[in-house]
Amino acid sequence: MIISASLSSSPVMAGEEVANTFKYTVDRFANVEILRYKVPGFEALSLDQKKLVYYLSEAAHAGRDILFDQNCRWNLTVRRTLEAIYKNSSGDKNSAEFIALTEYLKEVWYNNGIHQDYSSDKLKPRFSQDFFVSQVKKLSEKQLHLDKEQTKEGLLKKIVPVIFDPAVLPKRANQAEGEDLLKTSANNYYAGVTQAEAEDFYNKLKDTNDLTPVSLGLNSRLVKENGRILEKIWKVGGLYSLAIEKIIYWLNNALPYTENAEQKAVIERLISYYKSGSLKEFDEYAILWLKDLNSDVDFVNGFTESYGDPLGLKASWEAIVNFKNREATKRTESISDNAQWFEDHSPIDARFKKETVKGVSAKVITVAALGGDCYPSTPIGINLPNSNWIRRDHGSKSVTIENITEAYDKASQGNGFLEEFVWDDENRERIKKYGFQADNLHTDLHECLGHGSGKLLPGVDPDALKAYGSPMEEARADLFALYYIADPRTVELGLLPDAEAYKAEYYRYVMNGILTQLIRVQPGKNIEQAHMRNRALIGSWLLEKGADDKVIELKQRDAKTFVVINDFRKMRELIGKLLAEVQRIKSEGDYEAARQMIEAYAVKVNPELHKEILSRYEKLNIAPFKGFVNPVLFPMKNVQGEITDIRVSYDEGYVEQMLRYSKEYSTLPNIND
Repeated sequence: MIISASLSSSPVMAGEEVANTFKYTVDRFANVEILRYKVPGFEALSLDQKKLVYYLSEAAHAGRDILFDQNCRWNLTVRRTLEAIYKNSSGDKNSAEFIALTEYLKEVWYNNGIHQDYSSDKLKPRFSQDFFVSQVKKLSEKQLHLDKEQTKEGLLKKIVPVIFDPAVLPKRANQAEGEDLLKTSANNYYAGVTQAEAEDFYNKLKDTNDLTPVSLGLNSRLVKENGRILEKIWKVGGLYSLAIEKIIYWLNNALPYTENAEQKAVIERLISYYKSGSLKEFDEYAILWLKDLNSDVDFVNGFTESYGDPLGLKASWEAIVNFKNREATKRTESISDNAQWFEDHSPIDARFKKETVKGVSAKVITVAALGGDCYPSTPIGINLPNSNWIRRDHGSKSVTIENITEAYDKASQGNGFLEEFVWDDENRERIKKYGFQADNLHTDLHECLGHGSGKLLPGVDPDALKAYGSPMEEARADLFALYYIADPRTVELGLLPDAEAYKAEYYRYVMNGILTQLIRVQPGKNIEQAHMRNRALIGSWLLEKGADDKVIELKQRDAKTFVVINDFRKMRELIGKLLAEVQRIKSEGDYEAARQMIEAYAVKVNPELHKEILSRYEKLNIAPFKGFVNPVLFPMKNVQGEITDIRVSYDEGYVEQMLRYSKEYSTLPNIND
């Protein structure tokens, strides 16, 4: 790896007083705070393990351009144009216009495109169109990295309305009921195809007698050309070939350092799938991956989650590289060892329970590199594969990313949030005492058991809930976690210290679902993002169904609204009832019930309450969105050029990292048709 000049001559390295000098906050702009995370334990890995992490990390960065292009056809063009202005402008870089352009560029990097990640709304530039045009005209065509036969005038004609006209591509992924979700979405998963045409195309491909169906449409763009609908597969020789070839290059470099034959087979099958584009081969890779339980180093790399597609079919590209946190994994192993007990005692109908829970594995990991749809904003837990039949027949693998949750926790200490939004000292002290531990356990239960629990009835289409499938699935997993975090079994297993600890998570979760997550929604907008809809659904449903007994109340004090939980045990009973209904909807494929539940509880926002929460939050000066820069893995070489060690540097800033990634991992042309 070539380390760019952005690194200092004497970087802060792991094991060199990091604990005393580590600063979590890297940058702050708009409504975003960029953090960094530690990689504890990396120095204790063997040299081969370090090399494996390094090469897998290069593969994680190599697919960066894919996600930008998936999110919108014009994202790469816009990003590169803004970067060209930032790097080459000879004007006053302290002017208000240039500062606003820089902030917009930072937002584009953070959101992997011109649309806000959570709301899906197009970002609003705070610099003028005239300023932008004048800056572009001052640059040479070489500086702008124009595609063949493209001119500056042609470039401006295309991207000026993309950036500045609010009516052009206003939503990345539209979820509004009653609209054509494909025609009104700016993402690049479909071209010239209506929602009805896409649904009809894939419905005709489904075989209801196939007990091991592939995930149709997962790795392709669906297009209409010359009146004919067809798929353009993401593979070597197909769409995104140049990026995929680079990913394969780094995966091949990782092969000599795999820890065992099982892990080697996983990477080899992934490479083969990238070459063929065969979804059957993807399933084979997924099964090999989930059965590799002996390797300390692990990774995710590929077209994985379908949250960005309003139809829930097409997967965004993502990557994570990690290694096992052995001490913390004792906690998740205890959960997975008792998976059958949790399934058997679930409050759902017996028809929907798994008679035999298979292959549930869970671990706590230390992430070393984030990529694609996991960067800069990252999940705190993962449960894969997503295929229902693989979960049924082979199980799933779950991880909790504890060095990320630790970074969130450390960066938030003393910010005044609890004092502003928690009703009383009792709940504040409970959250301070148990919050980090209970929140991690909630993630463990959500990923390890929640997603892996329950089953579909025979013949039920896994995609039956359509656009409502993702928030309903996340609600199911969260409800499972909430139900069991309050069970005495968690204390018996040593997962929580006492019977009071779960209350910290109950209060935090409901407060977030009803009140504080609203800071991520723009005034006048509905809730769009799947995880936010899930939390709103649970909080609002519990508030309504527990109203007669005043299980949960919204109380006013000093013109401020607070959540008050009067009866934690009755709240758990309600959680059990909602879990039973959500599982029924999922198991039976009851689309209409899913639609009614989401639209009634998870979408609309009370404008007055929203205004209040935004005002209170603004006074705290806390950024509602968080993202991360990756540490730099720094190869140390001898005179023969052989790697003798891999060190971890935490010095790289946000702008420096983004510009370096755009230089070193820029693999695709501006437009990818």
